[in-house]
This record gives sequence, structure tokens and C-alpha cells, in this order.
Amino acid sequence: MTSRAVPTVELRIWGVDRVMPALGRMASGRRALRATPGLRFAKLLGTGTAQTFTMESADLRHWAALTVWHDDDAARASSDSRVLRRWQDSSTEELRITMRPLRSKGQWSRVDPFGHESKGSPVDRARNWTGPVAALTRARLRPTTMASFWRAVPPVASELAGAQGNRLALGVGELPIGVQGTFSLWDSTRDLTDFAYHSPAHKSAISRTKPARWYAEELFARFAVLDVTGTYQGRSA
Repeated sequence: MTSRAVPTVELRIWGVDRVMPALGRMASGRRALRATPGLRFAKLLGTGTAQTFTMESADLRHWAALTVWHDDDAARASSDSRVLRRWQDSSTEELRITMRPLRSKGQWSRVDPFGHESKGSPVDRARNWTGPVAALTRARLRPTTMASFWRAVPPVASELAGAQGNRLALGVGELPIGVQGTFSLWDSTRDLTDFAYHSPAHKSAISRTKPARWYAEELFARFAVLDVTGTYQGRSA
């Protein structure tokens, strides 16, 4: 790996038929996963429908891991991770999405997990990518503004469900309430951009973010999608 290596990002989503063992793996696997060689950032995540970001949207049958590897070689060696193997061996299905960062703004747990030094500006990298893309949003909500944020979510979720070119959308988070985000997969940058900047409810939510002071910490990232394998809820993405 060189100082100019672009990180490889992977999102794995596992379906399970036994909830309690999955909760145990969530509790015990975080520290062990972070110790995996070649890994620069990792989060074990719960998932949900992204309809309300409350407990009623939680999906206890699907769990996820977001991993950021130093480079492709480190990502390929991830099969040696004991934590990831335990999830794979215990799952009924797995969707694995391999990506490269195009743009990233903000922090997650006080770090920028996707920042890197590579030739070309983020704008150039995003402009030159013509394949499918993914978007990740993550936020730690202020307790005093949670109710206002939750009221804004359903209209945006409805627009997202019917958006042109959207192949997958789900909620992700480290905790059931207050530390949450969304992950979405799109056919093209144009489809993602049309949703982000031309959907009325989403535009309204963006305009309200700063004055409403919803977030104590926030991150928005866009990725080039290199590979998608497996299934989520029995379907390919």
C-alpha cells in the first residue's frame, strides 16, 4: 500500500433466522473486527426499512458490516476475518457491495473514514465515473430535535421508494434510536442526483437541516460501485 492508495469500501448485509445469536455477535464482534489486518474503519450495524428511523422500522432479521480497507489486497484478504466468517456461516443470505469513495463530507465517530489522497479532485473522480453509484448518510441526532427529524422522514422515504434508478434502500445504524443513517444503491449518478436535488420532500429536508440543528455529527458519502454479489430479502440488487 502507498500513501496514495484509494480505500476499498465494502457493505455486507446478512439475513439471519435466529435473532438472539445475531445480537450476541453484534455485542462481541466490534473490537475483534477492528483488529483485522488491513482495516482502517469498521462498523457493525443494525438495519431497518428507512421508513421512520424508529424502533418500528428495525429489521432484526438483517444485520450489516461496513468495512473500509486500505486497498484492494486488504479487502481480498478479508476472508481471513474471524468475525466476518462467523456472520457468513450463520446467515441465510448475504449481499456484498464493493465500492470506492467518490466524495465524502463530514465525520463518523469523529473521523473521516473515507478520506484518501489520490490523483484528481473528488469532483473529477465523480464526473468520470459512469457506472452504478451508492450513497451513505449517517447522523447522530440531537436529543432535543429527534421528534422534528422523525416527522420529516416519512415523506422522504416515500419519494425514495419510487425514485427512478433506485435499486436498494435501507436504514443502517449503530443504535436503534439516535445514531442512524441510510444506504442506497443507484443505477447511475444522474438517478441519484435527480432524487437528491429534485425530489420535493428531500429538497425540503436538506434546506431544514442547518436551521433545525438536527445533527450533532453528520456524514454524507458517495461511492463508485465496483461489484454487487448475493441477495437481500431473497432478491439481487
